[in-house]
Amino acid sequence: MLCAYLRMPYPPHPDEDAPVTEHLTWQANREIRHTVIRTIRDHLLPTTPPDTSWSGYDLDFTGTVFDGGDFSDARFSGRVTFNNAEFADGIVSFQGACGGTVNFANSLFGSGAVSFTQAKFLGGTVDFTGVVFSSATVDFRRAGFTGGVVDLRNSHWLTPPVFDDDVLADHRPGLLLPDRPPESAS
Repeated sequence: MLCAYLRMPYPPHPDEDAPVTEHLTWQANREIRHTVIRTIRDHLLPTTPPDTSWSGYDLDFTGTVFDGGDFSDARFSGRVTFNNAEFADGIVSFQGACGGTVNFANSLFGSGAVSFTQAKFLGGTVDFTGVVFSSATVDFRRAGFTGGVVDLRNSHWLTPPVFDDDVLADHRPGLLLPDRPPESAS
């Protein structure tokens, strides 16, 4: 039910000249959405007692618009779907998250920042097929790529994700990169 709430249509931020009530309504909705994301994350933390943990559950964020949110240290061991999601603004953190089968197919990393810093891709598959990395800063520094597959081969890099310097130079087992150089932003 919480994922279904996040999949509901999410209107863009009102223009500056919109009535104050529109701004307040939008801000209230945004706060609720961020609270839902935190609640989901809190049930995926390694410190969550087993009887309240949602690790191992399938989570469906298909088509969700993210303008912030914190999945830091979440343990994804079920199937997690971000297909057609839009990372539109704000900061979305997957810092230190690990595991599971996660699908970002056809998502847009449009603006803002998304952090996979220190994420551990230890098992399962993380699929970025058809993803467009537009103007968002997407950070994979200090991420671990062992025992699983992170597939970026069929993604489009208008603004390339950020990796540690040695990652693009060395072959990392489990990290599948495009055969061509990243597309230029110019």
